[in-house]
Amino acid sequence: MFSYRGSTALITGASKGLGKVFAKTLASRGMNLVLVARSANALTALAGDLGDRYGVLCIPLSVDLGDPGTPVSIHQELNRRGIQVDLLINNAGLGLSGNFLSHDLKSEQLAIQVNVQTVAALAHLFGQGMADRGIGGIINVASNASFQPLPHMATYAATKAFVLSFSEALQFELAGTGVHVMAACPGPTATSFFDGILTNLTPSDMDSPESVVHRTLKAFDRRKAVAYPGRASVRAATWLSRMLPRALIVRLAAMASRKMGLHTQ
Repeated sequence: MFSYRGSTALITGASKGLGKVFAKTLASRGMNLVLVARSANALTALAGDLGDRYGVLCIPLSVDLGDPGTPVSIHQELNRRGIQVDLLINNAGLGLSGNFLSHDLKSEQLAIQVNVQTVAALAHLFGQGMADRGIGGIINVASNASFQPLPHMATYAATKAFVLSFSEALQFELAGTGVHVMAACPGPTATSFFDGILTNLTPSDMDSPESVVHRTLKAFDRRKAVAYPGRASVRAATWLSRMLPRALIVRLAAMASRKMGLHTQ
């Protein structure tokens, strides 16, 4: 089992949602934290609160993960401070709903940068040190959308498919090195992800961020390559893409996204 107490976790998207719950949970286990997000005030307040409450070191880094140079800057800054990252949680993510052509190109490219390029860059930069030391962990937050094309969230689902495939391949490559890699594939979760998105989903249709984080870390402790930290119906839906023809899967996914109201953006 991964040793949390006294180790250091780097969490992206740490100022709210799943990232904030990851931070609170890991701090309660005695982990030092590097909290990464754009929201400087929220990060500083969270770092101060967790540091005082649990007696751990909490470093807030207010940066833009949409900037291609940010992962290297983070790595250089932590090296400068002499901070070793033992657990990387690539949690930050962007998603646009509605038709692909209804969005401006820069917005779609930004989602790809944050969900794909930044995830790969941070895994490379910090994974190398973990492999050299022979210990560490990487949790990449994917989605139940990873398993099929999703009309009306086309780019988001495609980027999460990358996260899932990338994580599984990286875990295979690092087997035996002491570094464990896991993809977490939650379903709809009651976070700010849906803020500003017209949807028919209600809180009762979603899992709580606390339950998703608890189940994710439980799966990580069990050395799972993929975690399904949502309700059983979410896990069952991922099986369809393995049993049905692709053309039918796309139609079913489109029906589901329309039912959620995602096509109206």
